[in-house]
Amino acid sequence: LPKPAVDEIEVDATGVVGDFNRYRHEELHDDPDSALLILPEEILAELRSEGWPVRPGDLGENVSSRQVPYALLQPSSRVAIGAVRAVITRPCDPCSNLYLLPYVGEHRGPEFMKTLLNRRGWYARVLTPGRVHLRDPIVLD
Repeated sequence: LPKPAVDEIEVDATGVVGDFNRYRHEELHDDPDSALLILPEEILAELRSEGWPVRPGDLGENVSSRQVPYALLQPSSRVAIGAVRAVITRPCDPCSNLYLLPYVGEHRGPEFMKTLLNRRGWYARVLTPGRVHLRDPIVLD
């Protein structure tokens, strides 16, 4: 953390090619239902308005969305992102790795975890692999 923005990603059934996630690998055993982490940029804006200086990639998301409200992304929702098709599987719970963010730390960690409840993003299973470009919108299928 944080994950840097890139112009393009290649997505296969296991997630973003080259993006190793220790938790997903060791604890979730590469569960395909956790292949992608999608986070609406509106959530980042909300967090910033609450005093948390979050930037895209800080929460570990693979894909940031615009103009798709968080509430519309629910388990079983199908989305298209560039050439990729995916289905939302479950919400992502906040984890203590986020304590490593410079504006969180041990002192503010518990407060940040509470703030992120139901706002960390959504895990998704990849149905159709492909490429995603930086400005590709997320569209509900």
